[in-house]
Amino acid sequence: MKNKILISACLLGENCRYYGNNCGKQNLINANVEWIPICPEIEGKLETPRPPSELQGTAEDILLGKSNIVNSKREDVTKHYIDGAKICLEISQQENIYLAILKSRSPSCGLGKVYDGSFSNNLKDGDGVFAYLCKQNGIKVISSDDKMQIQKIIDI
Repeated sequence: MKNKILISACLLGENCRYYGNNCGKQNLINANVEWIPICPEIEGKLETPRPPSELQGTAEDILLGKSNIVNSKREDVTKHYIDGAKICLEISQQENIYLAILKSRSPSCGLGKVYDGSFSNNLKDGDGVFAYLCKQNGIKVISSDDKMQIQKIIDI
């Protein structure tokens, strides 16, 4: 039986990133794993392509209604991100997911570092909304930048 692992759909070649492209990784696509691809932005009904979005506070504050997520046009897109994150969490729970590989720096999937909200390419410490929800619900999250951890997983 293959390991069942949640993964950002863009890492498997799905054109769901904000600019309408993907960041597919051949070693992931060909891995002997049962991938469960998700995209919180698509689940939250955001279009592709779409203006880039950044967290204006922490994921926790956003989920508590104390902060928001805006796109580069300064439109509030918080509801889309929260709705998409909650739908993806439900999928994770239905599939009994224990591990997720998520796209780095994303306002949904980023782990450890996300863009700082200024749209100036600066990073700050923190997690995306979906990554935060995963961690709060006992799902181990690995960043797409952590090549060593990913290689260990796909070699199992």
